[in-house]
Amino acid sequence: METYFITHNPHKFEEASDLAKSYNLAVHWKNIEYEEIQENTLETIAQKSCETLLERNVELSDMNFFLEDAGLFINTLNSFPGPYSSYVFKTIGNDGILKLMEDIDDRKALFKSIIAFYSNNEIKLYSGITKGEIIFSKKGKGGFGFDPIFKPEDCNQTFAEMTLTTKNLYSHRQKSLRELFTSLTAFA
Repeated sequence: METYFITHNPHKFEEASDLAKSYNLAVHWKNIEYEEIQENTLETIAQKSCETLLERNVELSDMNFFLEDAGLFINTLNSFPGPYSSYVFKTIGNDGILKLMEDIDDRKALFKSIIAFYSNNEIKLYSGITKGEIIFSKKGKGGFGFDPIFKPEDCNQTFAEMTLTTKNLYSHRQKSLRELFTSLTAFA
């Protein structure tokens, strides 16, 4: 089954493509401009973004494709930035999050990923969650976004300190991708 990942983020595509190989699947990158809808849940954002893409790009209705939205949810900040993570990263970045958490002891957080997959006139959602914590200063040069300040549970490295292969053992995105890829190989 030919499947396309619609994303502007080459790092996300690299993660998906790398993981797809272990399922004997090929995922192709499709970089289509689309406006991400702002909503209060990742599920709504992914669903509506997929619907909007289909409305504006009729040729997609004959393809199998997916898109992904993810967010960082910090317990003591009432799940902020959550579905607004992309905007928050662009405006205050890792340093801003660390500043907000300067005197906070409870640093529990989670990353959540939602994939909207379109095939045969149907959109299905797949999810993945990785629990962890916000560390006290940035560590690592790899990854992207909030990776330098997030350390998964039972791990001594941030996402930014990990190789792609190691990150794919822990990440929220790999969990949602595994759900998707498992369902795709079941129908192959």
